[in-house]
Amino acid sequence: MKFGKLPARPDAVQLKLSTYLDSIVLPDIPAEFGHEQVVPDYGMLGNDTVGDCVLAGAAHETMVWAGEAGHTVQFDTAAVESDYSAITGYDPKRPETDVGTDVQAAASYRRRIGVVDSAGQRHRVGAYVALTPGDPAQLAAAAYIFGAAGMGFQFPAYAMQEFSNRKPWDVQPGTPEIAGGHYVPVVARRGGLFSVITWGRIQEMTPEFYTRYCDEALVYLSTELLTAGRSPEGFDLAALQADLKALTS
Repeated sequence: MKFGKLPARPDAVQLKLSTYLDSIVLPDIPAEFGHEQVVPDYGMLGNDTVGDCVLAGAAHETMVWAGEAGHTVQFDTAAVESDYSAITGYDPKRPETDVGTDVQAAASYRRRIGVVDSAGQRHRVGAYVALTPGDPAQLAAAAYIFGAAGMGFQFPAYAMQEFSNRKPWDVQPGTPEIAGGHYVPVVARRGGLFSVITWGRIQEMTPEFYTRYCDEALVYLSTELLTAGRSPEGFDLAALQADLKALTS
């Protein structure tokens, strides 16, 4: 498996979710939520051989949003790697150009241009804001309200064995070796564990792991998760857009 998230740049994303949350009355966030099962096959999308995790994550987030609204959107490796190339300059004929992706640069690309699916259709996000890294309560609120949240983190080497054994990512004692920077969508919470999508499947994670290793996180506003203007959890698009517009002014 490959990684591919470049080092976090604090405050690269100026809009903060904490500002947004301060402006509204939050609903009670249920102990369990998520629609991760709406996608039967997420696909590896090249992340076993190329460090395109940020773009694979973008594709996986888009698949979840569409699935929540009852639609099917498909991505393939060629489409995801084309966006990876557009953002980073990656050239498949030059392996040395496989250097990873800046999360903020990818978020800007997703808002301005959008990621392309296997049918050639572009999927743009309307806005994106930064979460406070390592705050599991804020992460839960973001994933619940917006359908998914993007987590950038430093991947401890031992977590690969947990992934292989289908065990939750958790904190282990000591100072582990860091294998690289990684990006995953957080899409659910069940049994006290968060569910993320990585390397083609669902992986569980403890809140403590998130607190320890997350170094940046984003949430995106996508109209693709909406049915009749509302998200599956009943949130109104117009209200969300108004709140996010207020942040930008």
